[in-house]
Amino acid sequence: MNPDEPLGPPEARPGPEVARLARSLAGLPRFALRGRRRLPRGSGPVLVIPGFMTSDRSTLVLRRFLTGLGYTVRGWGLGLNRGNLEKLLPRVLDAATTHAAGRPLKLVGWSLGGVIARETARELERGRTTPVAHIVTMGTPVVGGPKYTATADRYAARGYDLDDIERQVAARNAEPIAAPITAIYTRRDQIVHWRACLDPNPRNAVEHVEVQTGHFGLGFDPETLRVVAERLAEARRG
Repeated sequence: MNPDEPLGPPEARPGPEVARLARSLAGLPRFALRGRRRLPRGSGPVLVIPGFMTSDRSTLVLRRFLTGLGYTVRGWGLGLNRGNLEKLLPRVLDAATTHAAGRPLKLVGWSLGGVIARETARELERGRTTPVAHIVTMGTPVVGGPKYTATADRYAARGYDLDDIERQVAARNAEPIAAPITAIYTRRDQIVHWRACLDPNPRNAVEHVEVQTGHFGLGFDPETLRVVAERLAEARRG
């Protein structure tokens, strides 16, 4: 794939996404038996935020995996993520501060959940009541909001101005985030254009990590789970 290809909504082909999800799921049993034993353990609170039109059920494997490594993990507890950031953010902030109880918090967000994780970190950093140790995003549309995702047509049909949303997102991204960020993406993503997952702010301490699964497989893929575990453990040591 050409790294200079213009941004746009992905092709949204469900077949390849389902096939890659199946491969990720097929690798989980072996990973659970052998691969996880070699991963660093961690501690402290982790809040996991699901993607658009999904709930905590979608992050169950990820949360159990992190719990098994020693973290104190909770989902966001807000039901289906319908994507209204303005309404959701205060509730996520309440969940984050309650769960952290003053301890350094780690945030993990899948797809739109990563956008919410980033904005939660921004608000927590402004308030300086709950330190954020690390943010992990997985297939998260950091650039353009829904404009470069498979949901673009749905948003446009509901009357949203995608260009205006893109400008609002760019304005938010102009403010740096103090916490280190691991941005996991896949060029095989059929839901979010992979280039939209790359952090545009050079002042952010961000590491971009490419994996080989599809968008639907990110929360189940052994390679992705390994990256999440290693980066959260580094945050603990730091």
